Formats: sequence, C-alpha cells, structure tokens
Amino acid sequence: KNKKAYQWAVKNLTSKIVKKYFKSVVKGNVFRYELPKLWALNFILHDSLGGGGSESLINDAQGKTHGQALSMMEVEVPSEIIKG
Repeated sequence: KNKKAYQWAVKNLTSKIVKKYFKSVVKGNVFRYELPKLWALNFILHDSLGGGGSESLINDAQGKTHGQALSMMEVEVPSEIIKG
C-alpha cells in the first residue's frame, strides 16, 4: 500500500505544484529529493519567509511548519491508492 502511494506521489507531487501551493511565502526555488527506500519525498523551499530556515543548516521549526502546511494540501488521489 505505501509503495503505491509513494509511486503516486513521485508522479504527482512535483516541485512546481509545491511552489504554487506555497506561493505566498516561497520566493525562491523548490527542490524535491526522492527517498525511495523510505518511500518519502523531501522538499526544500528556498527563500521562504524571508530566507531564514533555508539559509541555515540548523534544524528549526520552519521545516515542521511547512511540513504541516503541506500535509493539508488538497490533492485528488485515486481510490485504489486510498483503499490499498
């Protein structure tokens, strides 16, 4: 089930879509890194909220805030992915 969801996400959750979703706070590029062994995607939002988090190597609350906001993005997922 998770592998199918990951494969769907790789095809549908692009950097362009994430940048559009965060257009009010992200002024720079959005980069997506695929982590296939974890079935995960990592997005880096450059020049977000004035640059803060993406300018530092120190883990901070900004990434958690963006992650929570991204989890609320509405997407259309095929029923076979949802049902497993």
